[in-house]
Amino acid sequence: MLLQRLTRKTPLVAGLAALLVLAGCAGSGPARESAESTQRTGADAAAPVIPAEALTLYEQATAVMAAGDFVDAELRFKEFVLLYPDYPGAHVNLAIIHANNENDPATQAALDAALALDPNHPAALNQMGMLLRRNGNFLEAEAAYLKAVTVSPDYALAHYNLGVLNELYLQRLEPALQHFEIYQGLVGEDKQVEKWIADLTRRVAANQRTANVAE
Repeated sequence: MLLQRLTRKTPLVAGLAALLVLAGCAGSGPARESAESTQRTGADAAAPVIPAEALTLYEQATAVMAAGDFVDAELRFKEFVLLYPDYPGAHVNLAIIHANNENDPATQAALDAALALDPNHPAALNQMGMLLRRNGNFLEAEAAYLKAVTVSPDYALAHYNLGVLNELYLQRLEPALQHFEIYQGLVGEDKQVEKWIADLTRRVAANQRTANVAE
């Protein structure tokens, strides 16, 4: 489960730092992300403060979402975006809730809102890729994931999703292996992905041997 940090698309808050406050998982595989909210650090003394009311509402909504109460979380995030519409992370969290409810039109609308605020928002791009993949638009999904890792090369889950997409849907073993290896390097150790890497390494080597024989 992904709960997005509170970030606003405006130069006035460019100095705000993200603080990891929660971690969670809903479903499996590509859906895994972390829950974050935004606070100021001492280095940001000159930056304007995010309204305390906004931060409180946001943290309450993310806490409810992390607890698995998506009905209440949806209501809270809808209230939040009515009051503070300029934070793309809130729209992304609504998109995740809608996706969990299998409401693709609402998911699309929430992601469009997030990307209108920040076209380079990595989590919005990653979620857009997931929506496109679910609907069979594999090349468009690849483009969204690739943009996510272009703007944020250390965004592990977009690499994970590129690995899944390349292996299972596009039948590209070598790119799948590359992205799983990047993901593994970023997260440290994932036993399941470790097994996939070993299997893909074996299959890629076998394909190369077959190609050499054919030549």
